[in-house]
Amino acid sequence: MSIAPPAPVQGATPITRRALAPDLARGLMLLLIALAHAHMYLSGHETGFRGYALDGGALDRLVAGAQILLVDGRALPMFAALFGYGLVQLANRQFAAGASWPQARKVLRRRSLWLLAFGFCHALLLFFGDILGAYGLVGLVLAGFIRREDRAVLSAAVAGLVLHVVVLFGFGLLTISAPKGDTPAAMADPVEATVMRLIGWSGMTPTYFAASVVPAFLFGIWAARRRLLEDSASHRDLLGRVAVVGAGLAVVGGAPLMLIDTGVWVPADLVAVSAYALHSVTGIAGGLAYAAIVALVAGRSRRSRPGPVVKALAACGQWSLTCYLLQSVIFVAVFAPYAGGLGTRVGDAAASGIAVLTWLATVVLAALSAPRGRRGPAEAVLRRLTYGRR
Repeated sequence: MSIAPPAPVQGATPITRRALAPDLARGLMLLLIALAHAHMYLSGHETGFRGYALDGGALDRLVAGAQILLVDGRALPMFAALFGYGLVQLANRQFAAGASWPQARKVLRRRSLWLLAFGFCHALLLFFGDILGAYGLVGLVLAGFIRREDRAVLSAAVAGLVLHVVVLFGFGLLTISAPKGDTPAAMADPVEATVMRLIGWSGMTPTYFAASVVPAFLFGIWAARRRLLEDSASHRDLLGRVAVVGAGLAVVGGAPLMLIDTGVWVPADLVAVSAYALHSVTGIAGGLAYAAIVALVAGRSRRSRPGPVVKALAACGQWSLTCYLLQSVIFVAVFAPYAGGLGTRVGDAAASGIAVLTWLATVVLAALSAPRGRRGPAEAVLRRLTYGRR
């Protein structure tokens, strides 16, 4: 299938020429990422499938339930779809500048390889649940689907969903049978925590995280070919259906696990694992629904001139890699036993409150810097590594 190229751009797109919807989606997605990760730094509690305390207070359980329905397993596929979408945009810029497919593929793979390296460093220094490595790995392996026909892309996405379910069942059974213990983020010894982070990251990146990324990544490629996020006006009906159906599936599919992980329902092990798998699979629909909602909002903002809030959120999206890494820096400083130590003294609700404040701080930082045309430090480094000195 031919890919309609945008105006010729050599290298990365200048900030002032970027489309609003993808950046707005990334900025909002980072709030979901912060909420999904903050509670993983807590310790001293028996936890459920998604890592929330089973013995929390009423407010903690309320927050955990809301996040299981609306956040957990929904942010990751949304980010994965945006990643696939972005790779198509990157390839289009290469084609518009006169590059052949082998040349464009080389750029895509170089960027994915460096993203994998970023993920390794992130896991080494900060967070065992890093997702950059999975995106880099999937980009390396599946970049060729950018040139495949729609039928091949969608068929691979369905196969990815089947693989996703199989992997989820395996991890779900492991979660039930494995002895409960603190995550690496909650370990008091920084050296031991580093070793465990790398062990966990090395095992989960090519299995659990990669399987979670593949379907949404491929759907993102399909969507980018139609410019669904940039040209939402022409696809309003489709985006509306994705938003309504996807959000509904995510809530209905997430309800059983919400009841289990908040202690309301204690079913048999096989039923619990099935609920865990259902939650994650329908979360892909939820992530796509969130992206569709943002596209519709961005379409209206583009027609009526974006306000300061929309501009600030889009700036955060432009700095998404930097802001994502900053979240981990702040969480380690606040929660880790060898730093702030709050991970042993607060519950899920407080952790989520800190997550919101952390996200707001990164939005303000990006909003103050991006309008001047400045890229985030991590984005600047990745751009240099990908494109060289051009």
